[in-house]
Amino acid sequence: MLSSVEDALGSVVLFRGLSPEDRARLAPVSVVNSYERGETLFAEGDRSDHLYTILTGRVKVVKMLPSGKEVILEIFGPGDPVGAVVAYEGRPYPATAQAQEATRCLLVQRAPFFALLAIHPSLVRGYMLGLTQRIVELTRRIPEVAGGRVETRFAHLFLKLAEKMGRLSDAGTAIPMALSRQDLADLTGTTIETAIRVMSRWSKEGVVRTDKDGFVLLDRGALEKLSLS
Repeated sequence: MLSSVEDALGSVVLFRGLSPEDRARLAPVSVVNSYERGETLFAEGDRSDHLYTILTGRVKVVKMLPSGKEVILEIFGPGDPVGAVVAYEGRPYPATAQAQEATRCLLVQRAPFFALLAIHPSLVRGYMLGLTQRIVELTRRIPEVAGGRVETRFAHLFLKLAEKMGRLSDAGTAIPMALSRQDLADLTGTTIETAIRVMSRWSKEGVVRTDKDGFVLLDRGALEKLSLS
């Protein structure tokens, strides 16, 4: 079991910079868990006792508003940490993480991990290398969450989803993730009315088609052009 955990540690950006010896030190306080679609990784208010990193699958982070409405804050895929900042600070999770499909995650126990960092400088150096690589990845995503036109944010969202899970089909690039118009509005920081309007226009113009199981990017070039506007 430990060997598979060590393989998992070596497969994600945050821990890829660790030496084999440091991965062996971290393996006993780590585990790989599997989650079915709809299963909760952690709930809002839970203690942040583990560092979660997605190995396979998709996870959505949702927040329940006082009105009872559920809002999607973010969707994460393979290689992404989930709730990392909160876990580093030891605060309760402010939102809930749910598997959107069958998902495997690497869980590292928070307290033993920081204890190991305190006594193994090589572990600190390797982890800092992983953090640096992660920062570079996030820097590339800044345009996705920056301001700008609504169509630009929608284009960034669909291109990001295509990069993470897109599958080539005869019609274009299929994205096997069903999202409601409200979900799209939440993910792009706009209203459901605007999301309906954008998606309706894109459907008529042959840019993005909505299917039962997700979306098809019919004109990826148009989205790439919009993402630069």
